[in-house]
Amino acid sequence: MGIELLKQEHYRIFDQTSLGTAFHATQSFAMDDTLCASVATEGAALRSWIHHETVVLGIQDARLPHLADGVSVLHEHGFSPVVRNSGGLAVVLDAGVLNISLVLPERGGIDIDSGYEAMLALVRRMFAQETDAIVAGEVVGSYCPGSYDLSIAGKKFAGISQRRVRGGVAVQIYLCVNGSGSQRAALVRDFYAAALQGESTKFVYPTVVPETMASLEELLGTSLTVEECLRRAYEALLALGAALTPATLTELENERFGVNLSRMLDRNEKALG
Repeated sequence: MGIELLKQEHYRIFDQTSLGTAFHATQSFAMDDTLCASVATEGAALRSWIHHETVVLGIQDARLPHLADGVSVLHEHGFSPVVRNSGGLAVVLDAGVLNISLVLPERGGIDIDSGYEAMLALVRRMFAQETDAIVAGEVVGSYCPGSYDLSIAGKKFAGISQRRVRGGVAVQIYLCVNGSGSQRAALVRDFYAAALQGESTKFVYPTVVPETMASLEELLGTSLTVEECLRRAYEALLALGAALTPATLTELENERFGVNLSRMLDRNEKALG
């Protein structure tokens, strides 16, 4: 089912990887909600983006008993927090992390696993020349652990999530392309240590073990850039027969984006102050 979902006739392409530090993570989540709401009429989309020195927090992270202390740790390391409008837990984004969203129409319904399998199929095709050892399954000790963690030899390099809005689904992945996966994980470990301070909570937060995470560059033993990885994503979709067209938001989408961004800003003001 994963491959079949990827075989869309046409993808609108939104490449936001080069917008720099002024492009804020709240804008990303507003973008995906906007594209989800219009995908039924405008067609499938692939959006790519990078955020510099950002830690994206989940809803549960915003409820940590000493959140302010955890945020202080992030600031000390030069990172800014953002609370997303969906599940999952803390994830590190920087210039070596490529984010991709496949925004697909839910015609006939797309079950949760099918969306994950579509992204898994795309990633496996992107790196088929280097490896056939990409595995999906929870990596205990990683940050934001889930059943669709992607790993090689037990070390996680990517995580997949989904967001569903108005008949559309955004299947989102972060790919740790280069840099140190363990250093990113150590930052999240230190964040939780400061934000929990040993207190017991109803929600069980992950015990992050930095050695469980690595970048693709580290795992494959080859030099990789986010630009190269994005090119591979395009080539994989083209090979499946899709047409790719660079796009911008329509007038209606721009209006929706403004509303969605306001919601994200309000959410973050309430959560982070």
